[in-house]
Amino acid sequence: MTGIKEAAEAFLQHTRIAVTGVSRTPGSHGSNAVFQRLRERGYEAFPINPNAETVEGVPAYASLAAVPGGVEAVVIGTRPERAMDSMKEAHALGITDVWMHRGPGGGSVDDAAAAWGREHGIHVIDGGCPCMFGPTADGGHKVMCTFLKMSGNVPRKV
Repeated sequence: MTGIKEAAEAFLQHTRIAVTGVSRTPGSHGSNAVFQRLRERGYEAFPINPNAETVEGVPAYASLAAVPGGVEAVVIGTRPERAMDSMKEAHALGITDVWMHRGPGGGSVDDAAAAWGREHGIHVIDGGCPCMFGPTADGGHKVMCTFLKMSGNVPRKV
């Protein structure tokens, strides 16, 4: 197993990252916050939403396979019951790095999807948020990370 900090750093080395579950109406939706932060920090971020043509002024894609040129990594931000579909699609496309987003609540983590991904060679981060680590971090997310490690919503090892 790898420590969460090292796993996050490896994940954030990718430059083309898809974010599933990005909403047409952003509000405080976690996927939208991750998508925005990745873009702000210079990543090529791609919103995945099968029900939207655009999200926040950029083209949205119905699936991971629909992203022109593909992606290197995926942040799953959908409901947990949809995580397995995203994990299997990532595997079919040869994507080996997947982050299942989770903040204070249940988030997008599905234990069966995480286990399936690991069994199929995917590096899975099952909890926490990319905004808590490395070049995408901010003070508020770093503080939240400390407390969420205590609750288990941010794993210490993946």
